[in-house]
Amino acid sequence: MGLFTGMEISGSGLTAQRLRMDIISNNIANQDTTRSGQVDANGKPIPYCREYPIFQAGASFSQFLENAGTGTQPGVSVVDIAQDASPFPMVYNPTSPDANAQGYVKMPNVNLTQEMVDMIDASRAYEANVSALNASKEMCSKALTIGQG
Repeated sequence: MGLFTGMEISGSGLTAQRLRMDIISNNIANQDTTRSGQVDANGKPIPYCREYPIFQAGASFSQFLENAGTGTQPGVSVVDIAQDASPFPMVYNPTSPDANAQGYVKMPNVNLTQEMVDMIDASRAYEANVSALNASKEMCSKALTIGQG
């Protein structure tokens, strides 16, 4: 295990949570976008579809120690950005160019409340990784002073 392994783990967490916050921000920005640039089988525009990251844990701490730090890296990585499969809500708006024959428009499946909860969660996780990074940095700094009189 190297001197900077703790910092690398925290860094991977910071990167993953920053990407998560970027995706959440994109979801919020597109919560009213009824045209994503794609069309369904009938030629109707498909609204923006909520996205979310899929994380994968690296080696656990015990696995990392058992393998003496060779092979798998500890930390977290983003393996995919998936689209939410929940249905699109229908909103009555007969004046919209995207309205169906009954006057309903498919809206994005973005729930602002859920996005804000996810943003708070990502922010707290980011803060926790910053704290862990600072603790690792402090340990390295203290290790350098061992042996000084």
